[in-house]
Amino acid sequence: MKDWLSPVLFIVMAMVGHRLIRDVPSLLHTPLMSGMNALSGVTISGALIATAFALGTGCRFLGAVAIVLATINVVGGFLVTDRMLKMFKK
Repeated sequence: MKDWLSPVLFIVMAMVGHRLIRDVPSLLHTPLMSGMNALSGVTISGALIATAFALGTGCRFLGAVAIVLATINVVGGFLVTDRMLKMFKK
């Protein structure tokens, strides 16, 4: 892949993602967040596999950081979802 293509692709995808999330009505945030928790679980699995097969120390460090951040995302997402669902209980 060309050297300049990765940063350009990242910037374009970040702008598209921001545009999509910005237009989501607030009523749909809870179901979307629950779905993203499941996707973050897949991210943890991928980060574990990538870290296990990493050859360099720097790659292993980045994999460990990815695992920690994805785990924080999953736990935080479930805590927020649980709190929002408690609001609907009597």
